[in-house]
Amino acid sequence: MDFLYIALGLVGLYFGAEWLVAGAVATARRLGISPLIASIVIVGFGTSLPELLVSVRAALTGSPGIALGNVVGSNIANILLIVGAAAVIFPISGWDRNVRRDAAVMTGSSVLLLFLVQYEIIGRVAGLVLLALLALFLFRTYRFAVASDTTPELPEDGASPVWKMTLQIAAGLLALIAGAELLIRGATELATHFGISDAVVGLTVVALGTSLPELATAIVAAVKRHSDVAIGNVTGSCIFNILCILGATGAIAPLPVPEGFATFDVPVMLAATVFFTAMLFFAPKFHRATGAAMLVAYGGYIWALV
Repeated sequence: MDFLYIALGLVGLYFGAEWLVAGAVATARRLGISPLIASIVIVGFGTSLPELLVSVRAALTGSPGIALGNVVGSNIANILLIVGAAAVIFPISGWDRNVRRDAAVMTGSSVLLLFLVQYEIIGRVAGLVLLALLALFLFRTYRFAVASDTTPELPEDGASPVWKMTLQIAAGLLALIAGAELLIRGATELATHFGISDAVVGLTVVALGTSLPELATAIVAAVKRHSDVAIGNVTGSCIFNILCILGATGAIAPLPVPEGFATFDVPVMLAATVFFTAMLFFAPKFHRATGAAMLVAYGGYIWALV
């Protein structure tokens, strides 16, 4: 039953995020909200909702290891697994050089997280600081997009009827809530049954599960030979995971830092982030060999955990 709960939870999180984002974007168009604002705020937060709900639910139910492990594990998986898999399918090149700005923010956020986990708890003040930094990041992104006159493309679904948009949003929220509840229940019971810490479960099963949208996007983009799309997707996701997910979770329920995060897991995340950022600044492409090495590194990390 634990495995069934986990599987059903992952399905609920995946489809819940899809439905919620589709309904929210359609509603934004119907209300005349700028597609730029919709893409930055609605889509950005929408795709991070699985991580947010899982982390908050885990923190409130007394499983801080899952909450923190979800953020750290998702970032490690985003970089080493998702970018690695996309590069193996088709080498990544020709990315927008403007992504370097976001990569620098991603690296700075990772350094800040390494500092925060040196303490025994990530409290409400730290959570509020992270949320304030998220607001600054969103404002800076908005100002840059306006200055460069770039409007991200969104699905042409503005003509959707009101009942359909409402149903999508409601179904998405319900699926996300149910999925988070099932995933946490199955993960915590599984950890108890096998004597595994909730931190390890958060870093592996839960982190991989909540990264499914990013993984699916990267694989589809690579198959279509547009694998550079994965770069922006992963970069934005890593920033939101730290500033938004961890910030909101810490502000709602202070997070005790499990043993090992300060000396192993977060340093691994930071090392992967620095490598990824260096590649974006100095390398012309992610070759298949680079992608394969990243997958091996991720496998080695998982092996070290279990």
